[in-house]
Formats: sequence, C-alpha cells, structure tokens
Amino acid sequence: MLVLPHELTHSQATACARMLAQALRAEAGGEVIADASALVQFDSSALAVLLECRREAMANGKSFAVSGMPLLLRKLAELYGVASLLPASPRAH
Repeated sequence: MLVLPHELTHSQATACARMLAQALRAEAGGEVIADASALVQFDSSALAVLLECRREAMANGKSFAVSGMPLLLRKLAELYGVASLLPASPRAH
C-alpha cells in the first residue's frame, strides 16, 4: 500500500511522486492502493500525484485505487473531471 503524507502541496509533489513511484514498482501483486487518509493539507497537486501513481500502476500492469480520500479532495477530483480515474478502494485500509 502506498501511503500519502500529511501535507501534499505543489512544493512536495515532485519528491512525493518519485517516492511513491519507487514504492509502487516494489509492490507485489496486481493491485496498488494509495492510502490518502493522512492527507490534511493539500492542493490540486495531490491529484496530480495520484494520477501519476495511477499511470505508473497501469504501465506496470496493475490496477489502481485510492482509500481514505478526503472529501474535499474527492470534490476537487470531480470538479476537474478525474474522479472516475481515482476509484475508491473496495478494501478497508
């Protein structure tokens, strides 16, 4: 499981995306879940990081889902039209 940090804004996005991509490649199995429940302070860069993780997962033949996405981030994803690309994980974290 990939775990997003407490804060994910533009200034942390590049480093966070690199770290998560590396962790994603090490994930065993065909499913990658990003745990966003720790996110408290974020901007649209958090969506960019999640979308990059999704892209990386798909490139590695894995499915991708998000657990614990904060309501405000989900609403932002809906506003930008990308919510369907970041499905909620059916598994509890």
